[in-house]
Amino acid sequence: MSLPLAGVRVLDLSRLLPGGFCSLLLADLGAEVLKVEDTGAGDYLRWSPPYYDGPHASARSAYFLALNRNKRSIALDLKQDGGRQALLRLVREYDVLLESFRPGVLERLGVGYERCREENPGLVWCAISGYGQDGPLRDRAGHDMNYLALMGLLGLTGESGGPPVQSAGQIADIGGGALMAALGVLAALRERDGGSAQVGSGEGQLVDISMADGGLSWLALVAGRYFAEGNVPRRGGIELAGSLICYRPYECLDGWVTLGALEPKFWRTWCQGVGREDLIDAQFQGPGSEAHGEVERIFRERSRAQWQEFAREHDCCLELVLDLDEALDSELVRARQMVVEIEQPAGDGGTASAPLRVRQLGIPVKLSRTPGEHGRLPAPALGEHTRAVLGELGYAEAEIEALQSAGAVAAP
Repeated sequence: MSLPLAGVRVLDLSRLLPGGFCSLLLADLGAEVLKVEDTGAGDYLRWSPPYYDGPHASARSAYFLALNRNKRSIALDLKQDGGRQALLRLVREYDVLLESFRPGVLERLGVGYERCREENPGLVWCAISGYGQDGPLRDRAGHDMNYLALMGLLGLTGESGGPPVQSAGQIADIGGGALMAALGVLAALRERDGGSAQVGSGEGQLVDISMADGGLSWLALVAGRYFAEGNVPRRGGIELAGSLICYRPYECLDGWVTLGALEPKFWRTWCQGVGREDLIDAQFQGPGSEAHGEVERIFRERSRAQWQEFAREHDCCLELVLDLDEALDSELVRARQMVVEIEQPAGDGGTASAPLRVRQLGIPVKLSRTPGEHGRLPAPALGEHTRAVLGELGYAEAEIEALQSAGAVAAP
């Protein structure tokens, strides 16, 4: 069975999370992804603990393995002409180049977007940055929390009167960066290649992904309301972020549960289930009200197990707040195949001689006819495929040896 992105070739020059997660999605769906790394440390995630014992030293980080299955790796020194020329030869053969450097870095090295377009006019170049390829913050450093802070999302997360609350998941990195980048790449490829309703242009283009832009887009409904009413929303005052007693987390005897009874029918079901029909009309009251105190008291009277049984009997959008270990071992996650195992080969990273079975998150995009495949390739060691890829580009063995001796390329 063919994979949906079979035939799409991606050069991934990015590091860390946003670009790595984007190319992981593309790779799992069949794209051929080649990580282009420097000849020093390569992707910084390679050296981030915790480590597994057994795999190659450069491919034993749990963080690195989580993002880099189904990819190959070539190590090039783009400060040397030999490394730059190798990259330009790769560009001729690939459909997509993904990068996450600060704007202007690759241009200064002589392998920026316009130079690569000369080699391949059909190249789709996707640049993921914090604040975009233009604008007043173009050159500023940042991380996920900074983007969410500047875009208003962090300031709206948490209880009224309390501090802003950081999310455990990287909303701007993944939701604003990686996912937007994957969508942008696929849109640009579709326009280039055409389809049933259009003739493709045959030309690539620059996909400019700002994680700040993408993070802001998560406030689509909140911003829409502000544009209509002109009232500035405040932390704890948004309906879907804490201002309604029918849509909040609640503490119970031995943990926490969530009640998401937004629709009146679900709230009515909960009220009737706990024998408190007098609370039905209080659905949209806020925290601190007398009704809120009653709802809190009711939840504290039962355990998580009791509320779980209640949810089975009463369809009211009530779910437990699980710890990560509980979530990963849940019936839902198992049924949806959202935890998978990858066989990572042994290397010089430890004492193991047999491949290591590494658990990772599965593929979130489920296609009925051409599903993705998580286990085609293990995560690569740094430069593991350098010599093979150069050979595929037509470099003779003597040329590869010369490049490696000069330090323009590297291999394990």
